[in-house]
Amino acid sequence: MVHNIRRGDTLSALAQKYGTSVSALAKANHIKNPDLIIAGRKLTIPDGFDRPGSRPSTTPPGMSNRPGSSTRPSSPTQAGPVTGPSAPAGDGKGVSVDQLRRIMPNLSQQKAEQYLPHINRAMSEAGITTKNQKAAFLAQLAHESGQLRYMEEIASGSAYEGRRDLGNTQPGDGTRFKGRGPIQLTGRNNYRAAGQALGIDLENNPRRAADPDVGFRTAAWFWKSRGLNSLAEAGNFREVTRRINGGYNGLSDRQQYYNRALSVL
Repeated sequence: MVHNIRRGDTLSALAQKYGTSVSALAKANHIKNPDLIIAGRKLTIPDGFDRPGSRPSTTPPGMSNRPGSSTRPSSPTQAGPVTGPSAPAGDGKGVSVDQLRRIMPNLSQQKAEQYLPHINRAMSEAGITTKNQKAAFLAQLAHESGQLRYMEEIASGSAYEGRRDLGNTQPGDGTRFKGRGPIQLTGRNNYRAAGQALGIDLENNPRRAADPDVGFRTAAWFWKSRGLNSLAEAGNFREVTRRINGGYNGLSDRQQYYNRALSVL
C-alpha cells in the first residue's frame, strides 16, 4: 500500500493511521531522519499492518500533565537507532502474550507480539518483577494508552504551551513536547530527564518517544523515578495513579485494569 505524503503529515501520525510504527515506516522507506518527510513523495506502508479506519475525535483517557523538575543537561547524546528485540527480553519474569491480551482484551495479537519484548525489557530495567508491581504498571499503561493503541497524544499539545512547571518555556514547546509513549511523557523537563537517563537525545528528537523501543523505556523510567514500585508492592494503587496523573482522572477505569491484571497474573 502507498500513501501520498501531504503537507503536515508526520511519520508518527501516519503510523497511528495505518496501525504500524514509526520505525517500521522508516525502515520500509529507507528514511534516516524520522522527523523529515517530504510532501509529494510516496510512502510505502509495510504489508501486514492494519488498514486505516475511522479515527477518534476525542483525546483518549489518561492524557494528563506530567510535572517534572529541570536538570542540567549532560554532554549531548544522539537520537539513537530504532531497535527492536526479536525475542522476549528481560529477566524471564515478564508477562506472556496471552497474559497481556487477557489484561488488555482489545489489543490485537500482532500488536501484543510487537510490543511484548519492549514491555518485558522495560519492566526488567525498572525492577518491576512482582505480581503487584506488574499489575499496577500494566494497568496504568492500559488506561493511559487506550490498551496500547495510542503512543502519541491525539490532541495538538497546545494546551501545554507556556507551562513552566513542565519546562515549556520556548515557543512551540507545548506541541513539541506533548504526550508520547504509553504513559504519555509530557513537557520539555521530562523529555530532557528521560533522555539523559536513557542516553538518547529526546529533547532534540522528541518524536522518538513515540517509538516502542523508546516509549516503553520512558514509561519505565517515569515509573522508577517516581518511586512507584514500593507503592505498587504495598497495594497503594490510588497513590500510584495520583503520581502518574497528577490527580485521579480515570481511577475507576484504571482500577478495572488493575483488578484484571491481578487475576491474570
